[in-house]
Amino acid sequence: MANLLSIGKSGLLAAQVGLSTTGHNITNANVAGYSRQVAIQSTTPGQDIGVGFIGTGTEIAQIKRYYDSFLNNQLRGAEAQQSSLDTYTAQISQIDNLLSDTTSGLSPALQDFFKGMQDVASNPASAASRQALLSTSDSLVSRFQGMSQRLSEVATGVNSQITSTVTQINSYAARIASLNNDIAGLSTDPSIAPNDLLDQRDQLLTELNKLVKTTVKNGDNHSLTVSFGTGQPLVSGNRNFELAAIPASNDPLRVTVGYKTTDKTIPLPESVLTGGALGGLVEFRNGALDRAQNSLGQIAAGMALSMNEQHRLGQDQNGDPGGDYFGPLNAQVGKNINNSPGSTVVISAVLSNASALTASDYNVDYDGANFIVTRQSDGQKTTINPFPQTVPQTIDGVDYSISGSPVTNDNFLVRPTINAAADMKLLINDRTKLALAAPIATAAPSSNAGTAKIDLGSVDSAYLTPGNALTAAVTLSYDKAGNTLSGFPATQAVTVTVNGVATVYPAGTPAIPYSDGAKINFGGINISISGAPADTDKFTVGPNTNGVGDNRNARLMGDLQTKNILDNGNTTFQSAYAQMVNFVGNKTREAQIGGLAADAAVTQAQQERDTVSGVNLDEEAANLLRYQQAYQASGKVMQIASQLFDVIISLGR
Repeated sequence: MANLLSIGKSGLLAAQVGLSTTGHNITNANVAGYSRQVAIQSTTPGQDIGVGFIGTGTEIAQIKRYYDSFLNNQLRGAEAQQSSLDTYTAQISQIDNLLSDTTSGLSPALQDFFKGMQDVASNPASAASRQALLSTSDSLVSRFQGMSQRLSEVATGVNSQITSTVTQINSYAARIASLNNDIAGLSTDPSIAPNDLLDQRDQLLTELNKLVKTTVKNGDNHSLTVSFGTGQPLVSGNRNFELAAIPASNDPLRVTVGYKTTDKTIPLPESVLTGGALGGLVEFRNGALDRAQNSLGQIAAGMALSMNEQHRLGQDQNGDPGGDYFGPLNAQVGKNINNSPGSTVVISAVLSNASALTASDYNVDYDGANFIVTRQSDGQKTTINPFPQTVPQTIDGVDYSISGSPVTNDNFLVRPTINAAADMKLLINDRTKLALAAPIATAAPSSNAGTAKIDLGSVDSAYLTPGNALTAAVTLSYDKAGNTLSGFPATQAVTVTVNGVATVYPAGTPAIPYSDGAKINFGGINISISGAPADTDKFTVGPNTNGVGDNRNARLMGDLQTKNILDNGNTTFQSAYAQMVNFVGNKTREAQIGGLAADAAVTQAQQERDTVSGVNLDEEAANLLRYQQAYQASGKVMQIASQLFDVIISLGR
């Protein structure tokens, strides 16, 4: 009877464990990361009674956790990609909304500015038109500064999010290491594991992967090793390793990620920070944000430099030469904090050529013999030659001036246009200082007998060279016998261009052959005489002494709107901005589409994981009934054993 009683008891206990396990599944069905558990029964060893073995009951061999590491790794990978794309989309959408706004974007301000320039060109003597131009100019500067400020705020937000994400990564790594320790301590038998702790650790791994993509390897006693990037460990057994948010070595305003060792923090290449929110933030900043800031600055710098160049070629209402319209712009130069303390190098980088500017950043490195300037966008290298310098060297529209004593491996980061929009400044606040007129005036006396006419003329940058500006009129005379013009300044070469072919006549050439409609240049002055002049006909080129109503330079400044200036003379300001908007818009759309695909991948991976590890409440309800019946049946066995025992006892009375 004792054997039958123990058999019933073992069944009763097994059913009780089954009921507890099923109840545990039901109550944790909605817990994130929970894996279904099942009580696995086995028979206890039989008892030899001579004629065979009689059963002794059952026991719980294992509380099995239904878990597939492949499916869980697949799910974590999908969630890391989803988190990265979600973060990227959230960030780039801010820029997309800023740039594409039809009222607060840059396009309306550019259009208003050039409309103001066209209006003043129509009535250059009008004080109201001049004042209106200054107003639209100030609005344009404010728009550049406002957009730059908004992009800087986004960059600051990225810094903050990187810092908080690193803090969360360290927290998860510490908790996983602690669970590794607890799990290993409770896993003295390799076949028995604390299932709930394993689920908690897996959920932490899931949350960690949403921050940065990791690689997980199994260790002894159910412990895990967690690494990221190119194998940098975050967790090894019961030890966790920490990351740190630190300023970039050559840009203190830029937060990057470092890896903490025993005695120092080593900056990590941002290429190893992939997947998860951290990867999305880094990809957004290094791609869309940097390009948007640099491109906006490129447009602002191109605008400022080209307007300054043309405005200097004009003459204001007081008869004075035009000055700079906008303030000078300097590149941001960052010195690497790891440079030798013995280095005294100072780098100055001034923006000088609108057409040659790019939207790229540059590394400047000293190799022990030369300074090498490397364009980051394509790796193009340029050597500073000679060094030490006698004059600045221009590279991609930036004048580099390097002084001091370098040490091998000195490194600097030059960002030519990153601050150009923020630093843009209108220098003119007096409407009379607007140089709308040309500095020269041409004339042909009415006494000329021929039909030749001289155009209004213009000047180029060479006119600003000391000694070239006219202080008195130059009179050109036509000699019919030699078909030549004479009277050019003796100190200046004369260039005559006919049908696109230029011929240079050295300074002091007494007579220059005349060609109908040819373009003539001397000392930065450009004129053209067309028609048939008569012998001794005169043509004069002199200072513009009555240029109040002259609009020639205003028209040339207005023409900058449709002139291909940027990207080596291939792009206008408006089209450059349109390219910038299109780039950000396309990247935003790509991220949105990628996000939808990532959502679908996560859903599919979750469903596949749940087919193995998920709790099916219908199945658990059926298990409840099954274990309930088993419990009742085992109780009946024990009841019968008790009754039989009572019969045996009664026989002995």
